[in-house]
Amino acid sequence: MLSRLTRPKALAVCALPVVALFTTAVFAPLPFSVAQPGMTADVLGKNQGTPVITISGAPVHDTTGQLRMTTIEATGPDTSVSLGDVLGNWFATDRAVMPRDAVYPSGDDEQEIEQYNEKQMKESQDSATAAALSYLDLDPADVDVTLKLADVGGPSAGLLFSLGIVDKLDGSDLTGGRTIAGTGTITTEGRVGAVGGVPLKTKAARRDGATVFLVPKDECADAGAELPKGLRLIPVTSLKGAVAALHALDAGGDVPSC
Repeated sequence: MLSRLTRPKALAVCALPVVALFTTAVFAPLPFSVAQPGMTADVLGKNQGTPVITISGAPVHDTTGQLRMTTIEATGPDTSVSLGDVLGNWFATDRAVMPRDAVYPSGDDEQEIEQYNEKQMKESQDSATAAALSYLDLDPADVDVTLKLADVGGPSAGLLFSLGIVDKLDGSDLTGGRTIAGTGTITTEGRVGAVGGVPLKTKAARRDGATVFLVPKDECADAGAELPKGLRLIPVTSLKGAVAALHALDAGGDVPSC
């Protein structure tokens, strides 16, 4: 009888550290960030009242439609993300749990992160301008391009910047009146590179009216995993290929598909 009476007490005592450990695990900060669809901006138009693309030294053509760059928003580097937060957002279709180092590769200091993201944005803009002018066979010494996009950092708008510059200078109307969105880094040679958070960016694009999304070819599978209804994916590997795909789309021709 004694063993039967004392066993529950022993079990209860042993359970206390387990409960404490579980509680600690649930609420302890983890090296993750929770991301969600962010803002989009039409590079052919204005952002916060200022034209995104300003060009001088060459004729600029009127454009139709929109070319929307896409973003994600994530919890800050100093924001605690617990196991409960991870579990609560793991299965949400409009949220993603990402390693903090993938979102903030430059560290935990907010000022350093901001400087790093601004540097990446500037490099992306320079590459986008060089790629677009090279594609159009225009001398960068004769054409001055200024790109401004407030409160956005990183390199993933490079492809859309290049397409916007081409659309304004070429006059061939890349969008055909559509709202086109996309993402992708770009090199000065016009090669398109992969980025992060593509599934969330497709949701931001569709939310803001896009019907077509340009995605780096290597990220087709990620983009298609939770693709919003009514959004068509077009894989791209280069600026030249992206321009060709948009022309084919407008003409009703064969367009690459993920």
